[in-house]
Amino acid sequence: MAEQLNVQLVAVEEKVWSGKAEMVMARTTEGELGVLPGHAPLLGQLAEPGQVRIKLPGGEQLSYDVAGGFLSVSEQGVTVLAETATPASAASGN
Repeated sequence: MAEQLNVQLVAVEEKVWSGKAEMVMARTTEGELGVLPGHAPLLGQLAEPGQVRIKLPGGEQLSYDVAGGFLSVSEQGVTVLAETATPASAASGN
């Protein structure tokens, strides 16, 4: 089995999504970022407006529109801390 990331997407009011993923993609103030297992630790500020995309094992992809917050990568996985996070509509594909 391929390595996977432990991912948590958390908004101010609630945990939005948590689980295993193959890759996480997000737009930060420094540019588009793709995180794979084994990525170096980092802390990035999410760009506004932004979108976080989570590629699940098997190919399915979840997309969330986010406002404000940070993306943290550590040995334990990826945590996205956003002010708001809502499922993206199919029409908003960035």
